[in-house]
Amino acid sequence: MSTAVETALEHSTLFRFATAGSVDDGKSTLVGRLLHDSKSVLADQLDAVARTSAERGFGGERGGLDLALLTDGLRAEREQGITIDVAYRYFATANRTFILADTPGHVQYTKNTVTGASTADAVVVLIDARKGVLEQTRRHLAVARLLRVAHIIVAVNKIDLVNYSETVFRDVESQLKQAARELKVDEPAIIPVSALEGDNVVDRSEKTPWYGGPSLLETLEQLPALADLETDLEAFRFPVQTVIRPQGAVAPGLDADTYRDYRGYAGQVAAGSIRVGDTVTVQPSGRTTTVTGIDFAGQELEEAFAPQSVVLRLADDIDIARGDLLAEAGPAGSNAQLPQPTQDLYAALCWLSPKPLKEGSRLLIKHGSKTVQGLVRQVINKLDLSTFADQPASGLELNDIGTVHIRLASALPVDNYVNFRRTGAFLVIDPSDGNTLAAGLVESDHLELSAREDERYDI
Repeated sequence: MSTAVETALEHSTLFRFATAGSVDDGKSTLVGRLLHDSKSVLADQLDAVARTSAERGFGGERGGLDLALLTDGLRAEREQGITIDVAYRYFATANRTFILADTPGHVQYTKNTVTGASTADAVVVLIDARKGVLEQTRRHLAVARLLRVAHIIVAVNKIDLVNYSETVFRDVESQLKQAARELKVDEPAIIPVSALEGDNVVDRSEKTPWYGGPSLLETLEQLPALADLETDLEAFRFPVQTVIRPQGAVAPGLDADTYRDYRGYAGQVAAGSIRVGDTVTVQPSGRTTTVTGIDFAGQELEEAFAPQSVVLRLADDIDIARGDLLAEAGPAGSNAQLPQPTQDLYAALCWLSPKPLKEGSRLLIKHGSKTVQGLVRQVINKLDLSTFADQPASGLELNDIGTVHIRLASALPVDNYVNFRRTGAFLVIDPSDGNTLAAGLVESDHLELSAREDERYDI
């Protein structure tokens, strides 16, 4: 068995998920409950939470643990009782290792939700059973759909505060199914939980006999990770981060003669796999060559998989620079698997800045390790969260989701985000201060338009 295969198998149980939901829906308490009931909290941490909970009189005379303290690490968060930043936590059960991202619920921190969900295998959306589906719930469902998160789970929290009522749960469940139909996504897994009391979080609850499904943790343990779903489906993608050319000046301990003519291309495998002997195409130049070696931490591999970081050696001396993309060449005479370099970018944007987007705005587009200038030619539409229908628009405001046409100063080799999450995504950056303005996803519906570049609008 190759080292690459062994590495892939070692990480096959890793599962990433993010929480989302409105303010006070109980996200931090749910995460704390997961950590506590799965016995992933150290004794000293638990003692500190117990002391603080007692000092604040949490739970009244009955007492108890304020489990949200396990995740609300910032002082400002504790003072306000809200989550501001994305808090990452690591824990493991007998069946799986988890990385979870606890994201804030305030609408102005939607960008943090996007950050947490962008690399997640699943998103757990919390709903207060007393309030049902809110606009922020619909926004988070739309963001999860936009980012093509593999699994959406809805935890109907605070079920204890409605006396474990099946009627209330079924009403919320009906609202969610209607939202899923409007959004054209599969119905999510819907679980009644009480993060405060621990019902259906790690263990199934006897207080909800009308619910026969798995607990939240059981659900998370059973779902396949995105990497498992895509390993056999995606073609090879490798954005070049740097060119390694020692030219005699090598690291201590390495033989200068061996590495004098060494030329390698370092980066992370963004999708698919690559073997020595495979043919690859360099974009945007379109030149084709063969992989002659794969180097990883002083070893030579026969094969590498996403998301390994490796150095590739190639048969031909082709002009390749940082920002270029190596892609699977595909069948002879066919470009079906190749990303298409284009200066006309049609994409969905999740606008994350208080600065509104207007037609004619000049931006920076960061795709992989390459950044180019862009001009907003047209705002095509934006998503109406009340109906999940596209409506005409001339601009985007904070937290709007819309489709735009951006003219680029130079061509980028982009993929359809539906098929390639990493090479189909990009960031929109403010050229004046370097702040991130939006997350962008290349849309499949406009790839034909991208191929017909409009030469009238050079930057």
